[in-house]
Amino acid sequence: MTVTPEGVHDALRAEVAGRAGALWDVALRLHADPEYAFAEHRAAALLSGELESAGLTVRREVAGMPTAFTARSGRGRPAVALLLEYDALPGLGHACGHNLIAAAGLGAALALHTVLGGAHGSVLAVGTPAEEGGGGKAVEVEAGVFDDVDAALMFHPGVHDWARAPLTAQVQYRVGFHGRAAHPTGNPTEGIDALAALVELFNVVYALGRRLPPASHIQGIVTHGGTATNIVPDYAEGRFGLRAATTAELDALTAQLGECAEGVARATGTRAETERVTVRYDHFRDSAVLSERFAGHVSRAGITLTPPVPGVQLGSSDIGNVSSKVPAIHPFVAIMDADGSDHTPEFARAAASPRARTVLTAAAQALACTAADVLLDADLRTAAWARHREGEAT
Repeated sequence: MTVTPEGVHDALRAEVAGRAGALWDVALRLHADPEYAFAEHRAAALLSGELESAGLTVRREVAGMPTAFTARSGRGRPAVALLLEYDALPGLGHACGHNLIAAAGLGAALALHTVLGGAHGSVLAVGTPAEEGGGGKAVEVEAGVFDDVDAALMFHPGVHDWARAPLTAQVQYRVGFHGRAAHPTGNPTEGIDALAALVELFNVVYALGRRLPPASHIQGIVTHGGTATNIVPDYAEGRFGLRAATTAELDALTAQLGECAEGVARATGTRAETERVTVRYDHFRDSAVLSERFAGHVSRAGITLTPPVPGVQLGSSDIGNVSSKVPAIHPFVAIMDADGSDHTPEFARAAASPRARTVLTAAAQALACTAADVLLDADLRTAAWARHREGEAT
């Protein structure tokens, strides 16, 4: 086969089309057997097994996570990573469509391995557990999984056809207040009410929230408020979720939360302690030059991707951490109409619908073709890295 872009694209699309039934079967098996963050043992075994059987070199328990893996075709640079998510939502199953993300990445990796055979660099299929709150990709970034990668590609099913994802930065913190216990009637003046301090922090955070930018917010819950009504609480604790449009803005908001907690502690005579309790998700930086390639390829299936609606935010994801490391894409392709929403029972049903099957094939073909462009087009890689290094990606 002649190695021209057109010839490679045609071969990849045909290869994915020939595997469409098998890929849909994988998607349905994942859908019928949802597993949750860091416990996706059967999903990881299914996906890594398919890749290993096809001849890719598989590494399991990557980055110290039992359900993370990589599968490599070829060697050296250039290198492109295809990201496979497969965790589900407790109580809702695959209401975020990760079964389709996994199957599409699998299909693209298998097609690239068959068509290119590792002759033009390397393809790395990366199993990324615990996107729904655990941050598997963030852990993999820190472990160096993406150190020698030129681009990271994935798609996400949704209710919009958007070329890029407006994903914010996100983190959670625990704030605890230490006071002094006392009997509220026997010796009330000796008590220092830790719960009162925590309640005051909620008041301060509410006031702060009224002057934050639209994409920023702090939402808190009480996780410990004392043990008995006849004891002044000597310890109280809350958990706060913070979001912001950019990682830098999130860092500033985190600092403000700490300052608020310390101010309340001084005012109430308590001692505050603030601790990060989740992986921080960076905001997503889209590689426009690569997203344009994906949009062009998926348009062959009659899917037209547009820019996201200005001002709309769709939550956060650990793909943001990957996009801080390498050029990355995360387009949305609709599997239900825009009046719906993910993280709902309706979306879980849509992730196993005929429309989802069509989107799966189209997305796998577009991912494979975009990945081939990265491997075969040095000018495209240069442009993607230049944008990334200049900070122009959004």
